[in-house]
Amino acid sequence: MIRRVKQRYLVLKIESAEPLEEEDLRDAVWSALIKLFGEYGASRASLFLVQYDGERKEAVLRCSHKALEMVHASIASVTKIGEKPVAMQVLRISGTLRALKKKARN
Repeated sequence: MIRRVKQRYLVLKIESAEPLEEEDLRDAVWSALIKLFGEYGASRASLFLVQYDGERKEAVLRCSHKALEMVHASIASVTKIGEKPVAMQVLRISGTLRALKKKARN
């Protein structure tokens, strides 16, 4: 029997002086994940950038629920993207995008 992989969605707030490109953000989080947990750990995370809003400086990431703490630690370890200083924090975590949007309205 094949089991469905449970996912978690994270909303990130990105603090930076300059706007960032979507692929730079994605590469920075992947690099931090690989640096902290290796390729095996990164492969278990099933990390995916769902949405990025450059104007609001918010992003939505999807990962495996088993790797949530690894992804959270990797996000916290990112201090630079390219040569730009950056700080990222996780605002909300949810199991579905619908619940995430509902929490955002409240």
